[in-house]
Amino acid sequence: MAASQSRFGRGFFINISHIVTKFSLPPDRAWMGAQDYFSDLIIPAQFKGTEIEELVGILRQQIMWHQAGSPMDKEQHAEVKRTLNRLLIALDRKMGIPDPDVGRYHE
Repeated sequence: MAASQSRFGRGFFINISHIVTKFSLPPDRAWMGAQDYFSDLIIPAQFKGTEIEELVGILRQQIMWHQAGSPMDKEQHAEVKRTLNRLLIALDRKMGIPDPDVGRYHE
């Protein structure tokens, strides 16, 4: 029996990639609906109790608690991007890459 289709993506890497895409937009466009990508975000068992789970929790708080249209949009947008970068670095390390780097031209 096939699982029902998810509206905003189901999984871990799929949902994280959607959030990365969302926060590639300018702050005034990034926030609207960003919290929807947490609906079916699943943390894989091998990431439970690790820095990766902790960073996903921080990311969830940063996005879920944000009120779109606030004067802090730009500053909090930058903070979410920093957390996403930390998460991606942690994922690469967990996958065995000893020295991952987001690059200086990323931002």
